[in-house]
Amino acid sequence: MTVKAFPGGRIRKAEYDASSKELQLHFDRGDVLAYKHVPEEVFRRLCSAPNPATYWEDRIAEEYPKGQPKRAGGSAPNDLKDLFGGGGDDN
Repeated sequence: MTVKAFPGGRIRKAEYDASSKELQLHFDRGDVLAYKHVPEEVFRRLCSAPNPATYWEDRIAEEYPKGQPKRAGGSAPNDLKDLFGGGGDDN
């Protein structure tokens, strides 16, 4: 996976998986959007754009299907606890 950090602006980080052609964009407010079937050239152009957020709006947002972002650092037991509760002393 290739990661590009942006020092300022709305997009803070872009992650690209060349094998699955999935692009994940991390925004300044904490939300993450994933796009599928994104060519590597589009990722390269995003990384070199003077304003990555404008490039995303013009060339990615409506062009590629959205996917489900992968969760970083999560594990199955914690995810299930998030969904169903339990594991605590709240009985």
